[in-house]
Amino acid sequence: LTEPILPGGLLQERDKRAKWHGIPTLLQKLFESSHPNSDLSQAHSFLKVLSSQLSMEAMSFVTEDRKTAQESTFPNTYTFDLFGGVDLLVEILMRPTLTMQKKKPKMNDDLVKDCLSVLYNCCICTEGVTKSLAARDDFVLFLFTLMTNKKTFLQTATLIEDILGVKKEMIHLEGIPNLSGLVQSFDQQQLANFCRILSVTISEPDVGNDDKHTLLAKNAQQKRNASPSRAEVNQVTLLNIPGFIERLCKLATRKVSEATGANFLQELEDWYTWLDNALVLDALMQMATEEAEQSSTESSDESSLSTSPLRHRLPQSMKIVHEIMYKVEVLYVLCVLLMGRQRNQVHKMLAEFRLIPGLNNLFDKLIWRKYTASNHVVHGQNENCDCSPEISFKIQFLRLLQSFSDHHENKYLLLNSQELNELSAISMKANIPEVEALVNTDRSLVCDGKKGLLTRLLTVMKREPPDSSFRFWQARAVESFLRGATSYADQMFLLKRGLLEHILFCIIDSGCTSRDVLQSYFDLLGELMKFNIDAFKRFNKYVNTPEKFQTFLTQINSSLVDSNMLVRCIVLSLDRFESQTEDVKVVEVLSECCLLSYMARVENRLSFLFRLINIINVQTLTQENVSCLNTSLVILMLARRKAKLPFYLNALREKEYAEKYPGCLLNNFHNLLRFWQRHYLNKDKDSTCLENSSCIPFSYWKETVSVLLGSDRTSLCAIASYIDEPFMDLDKDLHQTSLDSPALLPALPSRSAAPPADLRWGRTGFTGVFPHGASKLSVAR
Repeated sequence: LTEPILPGGLLQERDKRAKWHGIPTLLQKLFESSHPNSDLSQAHSFLKVLSSQLSMEAMSFVTEDRKTAQESTFPNTYTFDLFGGVDLLVEILMRPTLTMQKKKPKMNDDLVKDCLSVLYNCCICTEGVTKSLAARDDFVLFLFTLMTNKKTFLQTATLIEDILGVKKEMIHLEGIPNLSGLVQSFDQQQLANFCRILSVTISEPDVGNDDKHTLLAKNAQQKRNASPSRAEVNQVTLLNIPGFIERLCKLATRKVSEATGANFLQELEDWYTWLDNALVLDALMQMATEEAEQSSTESSDESSLSTSPLRHRLPQSMKIVHEIMYKVEVLYVLCVLLMGRQRNQVHKMLAEFRLIPGLNNLFDKLIWRKYTASNHVVHGQNENCDCSPEISFKIQFLRLLQSFSDHHENKYLLLNSQELNELSAISMKANIPEVEALVNTDRSLVCDGKKGLLTRLLTVMKREPPDSSFRFWQARAVESFLRGATSYADQMFLLKRGLLEHILFCIIDSGCTSRDVLQSYFDLLGELMKFNIDAFKRFNKYVNTPEKFQTFLTQINSSLVDSNMLVRCIVLSLDRFESQTEDVKVVEVLSECCLLSYMARVENRLSFLFRLINIINVQTLTQENVSCLNTSLVILMLARRKAKLPFYLNALREKEYAEKYPGCLLNNFHNLLRFWQRHYLNKDKDSTCLENSSCIPFSYWKETVSVLLGSDRTSLCAIASYIDEPFMDLDKDLHQTSLDSPALLPALPSRSAAPPADLRWGRTGFTGVFPHGASKLSVAR
């Protein structure tokens, strides 16, 4: 653009034929009027003309079919980029940073705003523009400096978010000039929008559903990348900003206007599909606020809301959804930080700043209003999701509860003082000591009001439709409260509120077919019943016919990968109860409970063992299905305690020969146990989860695996003793283990992956975006 590309007349003639709509000519004028010594007022007038042409295409992208960006669909934007418009705007924006003068020239705010808007429109409509901008590190860091100006903040934030979303390498937050001062200068609205940007910088990149998700590959990757990842470094950088977490807690828990009207959800349905991102929503909010200031006649009562045209009804609803969308972003960031390496530090701050009591106070009026039940559909994993802000808010809230409660003593902050007293009374009545974490809970930091957050969650959980996606996350959140060392008082607290009957209804009688929901309910049922004789008694009372029990077994057997945690619970509980025969109640339940009687039959335990070993191998082990290996180990550890290990190993051998695949099952199990040693004996692995969940010392886990892997073929407890010489295949490198080894039984699918965990409002609607592994449960399962 330093000189005319074509002579004027020829350019005009070519412009008409190519339908460039005068864009090259306007760009030439923009260039000529934007030289370093000009006041840029004339340049701004040319940019406004260009902006009006480009903005119509951007609006059609976000309001119509959201087509793939290409030249034929958005010719004006394509032409603008083709003739150097994007590079010219970047040069104009960055010009003040290139001057040698001590006092940097200040550019007009409206000009900056229009430059940023045009660049964002180009990113939306023209493929490759976002990537080219992302490749310019100097420009990316420069954009952060523009965020100090409130007038240009929204446009800057939205453009940065788009650029960081495609940037190959995650940026270093510590590289942003004066990040701490920048964040502290933000008002609450700006901070909430800034959380959208932060989410990209503190979340581990999602690697998808490929081989990198296998534990074998992940372990190898961890060895290569021993140092903290860039996302982890960025998390530490954020935590070091004074007052950052406290402000997020205030944002997450602040109250909003309650004047919602009965038609609020219908209004959302009418317009949320074309509100594409924070920029559009905030721009509309700004307009609505200005309109409200100009006219004081607007009524917000329910009748006027329902009868007035949509454009007049928007401001009232927008104020509510605006706040909801802010909270989605804030909860997302807090959730990621809760799952990071600094978890204990974050936990301490969230407790101190009363995040949980604050959310409890918002629960009925905002988070889970009674008339939101119809909006419960969440699409499958890794798909863009047309979910409303309300749905996203609920799921993000449940994810936060799950992360907050999981294996942490602060979980008791989810209760109020009366409920804590109830737990103490349960322990006293059962003549067992109170859990140390309960005794140490600071009563000034727990929930207020008649109900704690956990109790409120149980109430809405029971009202949810059978196949509601919310059920998955609700069950995960409640299960996380129970996970860790088994607490009889915690279990009884939930049993008294009818949780077991609700779960059994969902599994047996509701007609629920969602594998995700059933998996979460199996896991929750396992934690609720483990070692609890009262729970098994209640189970038998509900499952009171052979037909019900058969339906229950059918659900378990339909996907053992999903239900194996429950199988493990039953096996462990049966073993515990069989050692308590001096207790009359235990003896009574043992003799009457159909579930315990079923698992007491050795042929049924062997059947589960065969399938657990058969449906996994080293190459396909993931964080989702490794629990099958640990459950099979539990069965064999308990057999070893009773000197029955040779009997079980011989049964595996006989099964192989009966299926005419000698050596297949035992060779596979041997390889799995070798992997288990490498994985769990790694110094970085936390073995306490295995120990706490099973009440079997980890030393006994290690010892049993060593015995099974013994090389002495005369040992009756070594797998090698049960594989005939011609079928021995024990020395193969784990990385070479065949994926094609024949299965003895029909292979079952891998443990169901969760629906999108964290739904954020992206360019094409809400999408499932969250840190790698955030939807998974602990590997130690």
